[in-house]
Amino acid sequence: MHKRSDFSHEACLSFLLQLQILAHHFDTVIEDGRCSNSSCCRSNSRSNRKEGEVHNPANFQYANETKLAWEEEKLSADITVEHKKLKEADLVIFQFPMYWFTVPAIMKGWIDRVLTLGFAYTPEKRYSQGIFTDKRAMLSFTTGSLESMFSDHGINGDMNVTLWPIQNGILHYCGFQVLAPQIFWAPSSVACDVRDTMLVTWRSRLKGLLAEAPLSFTPSDSFDGETFQLKPEVKEIHANKKFGLTVGTHIGKSLPPNNQRKAGA
Repeated sequence: MHKRSDFSHEACLSFLLQLQILAHHFDTVIEDGRCSNSSCCRSNSRSNRKEGEVHNPANFQYANETKLAWEEEKLSADITVEHKKLKEADLVIFQFPMYWFTVPAIMKGWIDRVLTLGFAYTPEKRYSQGIFTDKRAMLSFTTGSLESMFSDHGINGDMNVTLWPIQNGILHYCGFQVLAPQIFWAPSSVACDVRDTMLVTWRSRLKGLLAEAPLSFTPSDSFDGETFQLKPEVKEIHANKKFGLTVGTHIGKSLPPNNQRKAGA
């Protein structure tokens, strides 16, 4: 569990981020989901629509309804504002405390309601051929558990596996170039000087963040266009290699070490 306070470790990280970006004369927007009353984080899926009725109430399909609302400019104003921010962004950093091995519910609500079909992805435009291929995104988060607990021998399991659904299934799915995550291991359980070192490390990394190489994912053209399985020639190339292509596309081999934590792994 994470303890929350007005001057939490999360707040320090966000504040450092803001200072560093300002020092480099970049425009920045800090969005605090905890303070938001917008429909971006509400549980009522129909709140995405600004006006009008559901197109197909007999067979309600959330993704299709939000796509139609986006096309007709009927999404609620706060979601439209979020769309504008994403269009203008070169880099999106998701800062959060990891809850139950994933993002907190309020951030998941933002993802569900802002990354809408048509705006953020389509069946034809996803992964390496996605809509946001000209943008970068990354996760910066704190954990409640020690780093050793998230190892391939640890009780929580390999952090690379934990990160795959978020980094591949959300960020890379929308086309983002995904930078290696910044992980702050169990800040509530370590000494003050260790937390200070975490902040210094983060500030140092922020200086060169935009020049970093992104994580590696299997290109979309490595899969066939019908069953979306790896093409035979791709499997043949990797047949004698020790590791799989990625954490998710491992073709029955050992997982490539640090595939979701370090660029080039």
